[in-house]
Amino acid sequence: MNDSDIQVIIQRQENFFRSGITLDTNFRLDALRKLKHLLWDYDEQITEALKQDLGKHPFETYASEHGLAIQEIGIMIRNLNKWSRPQRAYTPMAHWFARSYYINQPYGRVLIISPWNYPLQLLFMPLIGAVAAGNCVLAKPSRHAAHTTRVMQKLISENFDPGHISLIEGGSQVNQYLLDQQFDYIFFTGSTQVGKKVMEAASRHLTPVSLELGGKSPVIVEPDSSPELAAKRILWGKLLNSGQSCVAPDYLLVHRDIKDKLIEEMNKYLQSAYGSDIKSNPDYGRMINQANTEHLAETLKGKKIIIGGETDVAEKYIAPTVVEVNDLNDILMQEEVFGPILPLVEYNDLGEALEIIRSKPRPLSLYIFTRNKKTQQKIILSTQSGTGGINDTVIHFVNPNLPFGGVGKSGMGRYHGKYSFETFSYKRSFLNKATWIDIPVRYPPYGKKMWLIRKLIR
Repeated sequence: MNDSDIQVIIQRQENFFRSGITLDTNFRLDALRKLKHLLWDYDEQITEALKQDLGKHPFETYASEHGLAIQEIGIMIRNLNKWSRPQRAYTPMAHWFARSYYINQPYGRVLIISPWNYPLQLLFMPLIGAVAAGNCVLAKPSRHAAHTTRVMQKLISENFDPGHISLIEGGSQVNQYLLDQQFDYIFFTGSTQVGKKVMEAASRHLTPVSLELGGKSPVIVEPDSSPELAAKRILWGKLLNSGQSCVAPDYLLVHRDIKDKLIEEMNKYLQSAYGSDIKSNPDYGRMINQANTEHLAETLKGKKIIIGGETDVAEKYIAPTVVEVNDLNDILMQEEVFGPILPLVEYNDLGEALEIIRSKPRPLSLYIFTRNKKTQQKIILSTQSGTGGINDTVIHFVNPNLPFGGVGKSGMGRYHGKYSFETFSYKRSFLNKATWIDIPVRYPPYGKKMWLIRKLIR
């Protein structure tokens, strides 16, 4: 698709939004219902595409990709009329007689740039919120998940007016061209480095943005936690999508008193979950491409590997791997891993662990394993992160009632469920003043009205 083709779509969406059709909640509901049916109809194609792109098992595909999108649509359909109604606000006595209210107004034309790691979910989740709020959407997925992108392109182009929803393919040049255009809202999911460029481009037009980035999400394992449960839940979260998740546990801070037992339980879990031949197990996925596989394989050279470590670049395979790290300047502790490799750092007291976390940019997620509620609160109050989990990992992302997003270098903005609807709309306030009476306090001459205005506004 060339620049002129993109311009045609942009202009078409401008005209479509100006027509006012998306302001009708019935139109939005019809679009959402259609999308929900299409996701069911395309179930087999979606599953096969994600198998080809990332080696995902159908269970994982539904649980972490289009099942979440279907759930999100259901939430929007059930609540859209309620969320779209004018909301009353209290009118202070100084403004009587009047009625104060606000409406949730769509921004207009929304650009969504999505990544390859959850190619369907991370495109459709914000798209659903944008459509529910009454916007027109131009979606640009990553070129790396090519099979899934083709399925999404077919689903959208054959069933929706391009003026309402359009998906375009391409590489970084297309991304840059889109960012040079003026949109009313930009929603980006990807790396912090690219997120900075998106924000810089948006600033030229004063376009509001949501940035869903990443970072190094730490796990703290205190000695009073259950090593068996911690091992299962940490590795499940780490190995979901072969570690290619923005909320995956990125490094492990383990108290010395529980370290050996935790490692023992991790080995037991891997055996029970995947057997002795993990590489051949259909439940275990693959890296997105050989380049990423090779990069991570290089980071393992010369390391103290205590679990796994096997790699096959040609097969895009990296075994579940735990690496003991003593040097905090190690590359595994400096950049987001984004694969099934888990650096482990031993600590002697909680203060050490907290200092390591505070020395790094604020992460997208923080995971705490301890039964002690006071310790839980101490860790929460001593750190900052976009989201978190206590005695579990990743699963908070799936709760549609929780706002999801980062802080600092891990991102800005919140979405999922109602928070998506609020992200893609702005609150437009009105005060409707009565005409049957006009109280003259505010008009000159002010004379001796000072005492009265102080009574009314205080």
